[in-house]
Amino acid sequence: MISDVRTAARPLLLAAALSGAALSLSACAPLIVGGAAATTALVVTDRRTSGIQLEDQNMAFKAQSQISQKLGETARVNAMAYGGHLLLTGDVPTEEAKSQATAIAQSVENVKQVINQLTVGPIASFGVRSNDTWLTSKAKTALLNTKYVPSGTIAVTTDHSVVYLMGKVTQAEGDYAANAVADLGGVAKVVKLFETISREEAIRLSNSGSKSTTTETKAPIESDPNAAGSGGGAPSGGSAVEAMPIK
Repeated sequence: MISDVRTAARPLLLAAALSGAALSLSACAPLIVGGAAATTALVVTDRRTSGIQLEDQNMAFKAQSQISQKLGETARVNAMAYGGHLLLTGDVPTEEAKSQATAIAQSVENVKQVINQLTVGPIASFGVRSNDTWLTSKAKTALLNTKYVPSGTIAVTTDHSVVYLMGKVTQAEGDYAANAVADLGGVAKVVKLFETISREEAIRLSNSGSKSTTTETKAPIESDPNAAGSGGGAPSGGSAVEAMPIK
């Protein structure tokens, strides 16, 4: 009788073991794939080293977190970093708060330059912020589909319909990228904050993009938001493409 019970239980135990193994594998697989995908993105599609990419991510996170803690709920601050150059966008209540944000950002380790494009005024409405998110998505898609643009190495953010581009590109690549984004409807201005490299260096680091897109109207393009004498988040001034501000 005991032998019969053991015999009947064996298939159940085997099924349970196989089920547990399958669950274990399914739980681990996404982590392995995700880890591999993240590593590939860091090494292959971006002209920064993986170490610099992580360093930029950390400094942006620290700057945004420390500024937000200091200024509280009256401010909305976003930080984006590329190669040690830190861009601040969003809204702060006063000029003093804007200066405080710059000082805090400059104190963060590995920050080489702070580009403060914070707007002094009330926090942008949900509608404005949603539109900015949508424009960022459209800009990234446009860069991805534009020939001769290394979209994987260009960081994009939008604030008050002004699109900011950061990356390590040649002069021609930067112009192609800016013009592709300026063609998009709803974009008020494109600000280039590129680190310019030679064609030879670009060839060594990565390949170009794929398709090109064009439309009829363009938003103005600016290279140095501070050169126009703007004090807020949306730079004012001429629309000419100037020399790159980041070396």
